[in-house]
Order: sequence, then C-alpha cells, then structure tokens
Amino acid sequence: MAVSHTPNGDTPVSSMNMTPLIDVLLVLLVMFIITIPIASHSVEVGLGGTDEITKAPDPVINKVVISQSDAILWNGEPITKIELAGLLKASTLMTPEPALHFEPEAQASYQTSAEVLRVIKFSGVTNFGFVGNEKYRRFD
Repeated sequence: MAVSHTPNGDTPVSSMNMTPLIDVLLVLLVMFIITIPIASHSVEVGLGGTDEITKAPDPVINKVVISQSDAILWNGEPITKIELAGLLKASTLMTPEPALHFEPEAQASYQTSAEVLRVIKFSGVTNFGFVGNEKYRRFD
C-alpha cells in the first residue's frame, strides 16, 4: 500500500492504487477469452414449413371447413395451418385464381376460425367468400 499525504500535510491518506489490479484483471480476462474453444459443432433443427405440398388446390373452387373438433379441412381432407398457408399460396399463383369458400361448422371454435381467417388474409387470396351462413339464420 502506498501512503500519500493530503495537500495541507496534516494527515496521511492510506489507499491502495487500483490501476495495477485492474490491469491484471483485464489481462486475465483476455487470456480466458482467448483460451475458450470455438463452438464447432452444430445441431440441425427442423423448423417445419419446408415440406412439399402433397395436396393441390382445385382450379375452380376450394373449400375450407373448420369442424367441431377444430380440425381444418381443405376440400374435405384434414390439413395443418402450415399446409393451409402453402395451399393458399399455390392457389394465388393460379390463373384465374380459384374461389375460396370458408365454412365453419356450428360448434367450431371461434379462436380456430379467427386464426384460419388470419392465415387466409395474409396469404393474399382475393377470391374469397363465406358460405353456409343461411343454415344459421334462425335460432330455434
């Protein structure tokens, strides 16, 4: 420890010089960073959405139905939301664009219906319509 005096010389101030300690700590930190091995291994993660479309959109009319069990049906066949997005994209590339009919069943989940409508909205489909609403006109 170094001893220094105050400017007026009355009482000595005893304090440790921190600069060498900080220098040593920084050198040690740099040494540890240099000796850390570079991560050279990798883990392959499948993110989905890269699967090829096995179903093809109909060139005239396609129908999306939300069942009571919250299954998404494309022309009567169950599909996932990712497959739905792919089929919608494929249908927008067709000339002329086929009509898309949306018909949720009576007890279908509102949340699932809203999510499917959001997928349809962001897919860029322009020939879209709600069908089957006449079944629910009367509340008996």
